[in-house]
Amino acid sequence: MKYIFKNPKLIALLAISLTLFSSCTDLEVDLTDSIGPEEGSGNFNGVGDVESSLGGLYNDIYGQLGNQENFFALNEVSTDETLVPTRGTDWGDNGIWRTLHSHTWSPTHQYILNTWNQLNQNVFRASEIIDPLSDPSQGQEAEARFLRAFSMYFVLDLWGLQPFRNPTDGPEVVPSVLSAQEAYDFIINDLETAIPNLPDNGPSDTNNKATQAAANFLLAKVILNSERYTGSAPNYQKVIDLVDAIAANGYALQAGYFNLFEQTLDNETIWFASTGVGNRIWNGLHYNQNSPDNGGGGWNGFSTLAEFYDSFEGDPNSNNVGDGQEERRGWVPDAATSNAENLGIGYGFLIGQQYNEDGSPLSDRSGNPLVFTKQLPGLSGNGEATGIRIIKYHPGGEGGSFRSHEIVFRYADAHLMKAEAMMRMGGNATTLVNELRTLRGATPLGSVSEADLLAERGRELYIEFWRRNDLLRFGEFTRNWEFKNEASVGDSKWNLYPIPVNALLSNPNLTQNPGY
Repeated sequence: MKYIFKNPKLIALLAISLTLFSSCTDLEVDLTDSIGPEEGSGNFNGVGDVESSLGGLYNDIYGQLGNQENFFALNEVSTDETLVPTRGTDWGDNGIWRTLHSHTWSPTHQYILNTWNQLNQNVFRASEIIDPLSDPSQGQEAEARFLRAFSMYFVLDLWGLQPFRNPTDGPEVVPSVLSAQEAYDFIINDLETAIPNLPDNGPSDTNNKATQAAANFLLAKVILNSERYTGSAPNYQKVIDLVDAIAANGYALQAGYFNLFEQTLDNETIWFASTGVGNRIWNGLHYNQNSPDNGGGGWNGFSTLAEFYDSFEGDPNSNNVGDGQEERRGWVPDAATSNAENLGIGYGFLIGQQYNEDGSPLSDRSGNPLVFTKQLPGLSGNGEATGIRIIKYHPGGEGGSFRSHEIVFRYADAHLMKAEAMMRMGGNATTLVNELRTLRGATPLGSVSEADLLAERGRELYIEFWRRNDLLRFGEFTRNWEFKNEASVGDSKWNLYPIPVNALLSNPNLTQNPGY
């Protein structure tokens, strides 16, 4: 049966009653001031159990990362990579998905409010653990600093500032607001302070917790994007040095692209979240595509644009075995290749006729052949089979759709960050990019431009949270793509999300972002 649902109220109820699956859901505290339930006491004396509080913070962040709404939606559905078209009345949801893809959101968008509250709550709870009154060990403090930096970074990236309150502030103290430069400096300090006191793990099954490699990765990511926050050119050599430090811990590129998204140990996974991957599997598959642990079928929502699919090598109109595609584009099983291992469900991008595990063609709910089409008529007015679907985590893998292992940081990303830093310093990124492309079965490039590198990042990292961040860094987030509102094209207003109305009402130190 399905264990994740679109209704957020139902999600919360299930999370309370089914603790086993709480990491896959999104327990939301309805905050209006970015702080959290302990904010108003004015009597903070430290957290009672640091290790328990730290574990609770990890679990909440994992649940936020595993959700298909909120954090994931703001970073992926707002891009050229992912959209959630309305099919009849299904996935209409009062336009909450359509406005993200078309860039027509407003300060009252529920996912913007939820993500703001969740990330800022993470920051505050990490600050409670870090506070001297809590008396954390050096290692506990370092982990909390890493988690605070991660959440604070995305507040900065999504909204361009950071509200902040010290745990000892009383209810009369209005949270201060850090500017983009101040927030950037704060994040850098947290990471540089944390790194010496974090484990120096190489690839490990315990990398669902903070390590030196994870902190080096996040530090490299923050620095690489720093021009957006500080107005100054990034320290590209520092990015290269940080990636080299990650490699020195034993991380490296690994062959077998879709194997990376199993639970088995690999050399690429730097940090993974202990959260269910069901959302990544079922939110795009058709109602009639299922597996032994999910007899109810898919949810028939998430899709991709034809132009994003076309950025991969291979036949433009099909993705079956032997269509000349690179490994990362995946493949659709046909009558000859469907079997119990793949359940008849493809990998990567699903287009054309879909099949059952016995090789028989699937039909839609009306009995018509289930053929996923490349084109969609729009964000609304879609049938059951319009749009190419994306599946990176697979229900046929170890643990099926119930496994609790979603990648957050991966070495291939670090490898491409190094290539980008070299290119922006005036060097040649071609060798590094072709090293990855060759491993993934793609034709080597003769040279690598900015456009090539952005496209390469899209091909390697789709649905891994980074597409919005990448488009912004390369100056492409406001360009036109299919189904984007024409009036939004070229308008820098959309580079930041609006401060939620609730937050503005409760914190007079906040000022709405320009254009809203």
